[in-house]
Amino acid sequence: MTDDNREDPWLRNAPPPGRAATPRSSLGGKAGSGEEKPGWEKDLLERLAFASLKEQRRARRWGIFFKAATLLYLVALLFLFNQDAWEDDGAVKGKHTALVEVRGVIADDAEANADTIVSGLRAAFKNKHSAGVILRINSPGGSPVQAGYVNDEIARLRSKYPDKPLYAVVTDICASGGYYIAAAADEIYADKASLVGSIGVLMDGFGFVEAMKKLGVERRLITAGENKGFMDPFSPQREEDQQYIQAMLDNIHQQFIDTVRKGRGERLKETPELFSGLIWTGEQGVELGLVDGLGSSSYVAREIIGAEKIIDYTDHRPYLEQLVERLGSGVAQALSGMLKGSLQ
Repeated sequence: MTDDNREDPWLRNAPPPGRAATPRSSLGGKAGSGEEKPGWEKDLLERLAFASLKEQRRARRWGIFFKAATLLYLVALLFLFNQDAWEDDGAVKGKHTALVEVRGVIADDAEANADTIVSGLRAAFKNKHSAGVILRINSPGGSPVQAGYVNDEIARLRSKYPDKPLYAVVTDICASGGYYIAAAADEIYADKASLVGSIGVLMDGFGFVEAMKKLGVERRLITAGENKGFMDPFSPQREEDQQYIQAMLDNIHQQFIDTVRKGRGERLKETPELFSGLIWTGEQGVELGLVDGLGSSSYVAREIIGAEKIIDYTDHRPYLEQLVERLGSGVAQALSGMLKGSLQ
C-alpha cells in the first residue's frame, strides 16, 4: 500500500513539465554552461604523461636492481666453483707444483707463442712456494724461432733457479717444435701412447706452372735482385733455388739436433732414424732416450716433485673473458644484455 502524499525521489530532480533536462558532462559541470576550467584537457594529459613517466622510472629501477642481483649471484656461484682459478690471479702461497701449458701450434700469432709461454715460466720459477715446474705440452710443432726463444729462456731460468726442477709432460703429442722446447727440461714424461719426436725441418708449397700452361696463363714477374723471386710457385723451379733452400733447412735441422743432444745428453740412443723426422710413441721414446719415463702431470707433481697441489701459471687471456666462455654463449648473451641495460 503506497502513500499518495509521499514524494517520489525520482521526481524530486525532474524538470518542470515542458522543459528538457540539461545534460551534465561526465567530468562535472553542465555541458555548455561555461563552468569548466579553461585548458582542462591539456592539464589532464600532462598528469597522465607524468604518471606514466614516473611508473617507467620505477620499473627501470627495479629492473636494474634485479639484473644486478642476478649478476652478483652468478659471479658468486662462479667464485665458489672456481676458487683455485681466482687464487691463481693473486699471490699463490703454500707449497705447490707450478704448471705452464704449451697447447697447439707454436707460432707468434697463436695461443702457444713464446711471449705467453715465457711469461708463465718466469712467474712459476719466481714464486718461492713452487717446489717445481711442469711444462705440459700438447703440440704438433711450429715455428723454430718461437720454440728456440722458449728453449733459451728455460736454460736461463734453470741457471737462475738451480734448485727448482723443470719437467716436461707430454699429453697427446710433442713433435717437432714441441720437442724442441721439451728438450730443455730436466726430464721428460709421457703417456705410453703419446707421440714424440719428429726431429726435422720442412718447407712446403705448390707449383702451378703446368696448370698455367694448360689454361694459357702467362706469368709476368718483375724483380729488382736476381734472386728476389726465387721459389715463386708460378715460375719453373730452378735447381740453384732448391739447393739454396735445402742448405738453409739443413742448417736449421742441425740446430735442432744440437739442441736435442745438449738437452738429452747421454740418455739418447742415437740411430740413423732418430733425427730423420720420424715420430714414436711414448713407450718407444723411453727406449730411444727421448723420454725419461711414463706418467701424467699429477704423477710427476705427486711422486717426482713431491707437491701434489698443482697451480696453473699459464698466461691465459683476461679472466673475465674466461668466465664468459665458461658460462656458455647463452648465459653470456644474457649477462651482456643485463650490463647494457644497467648502463643505459
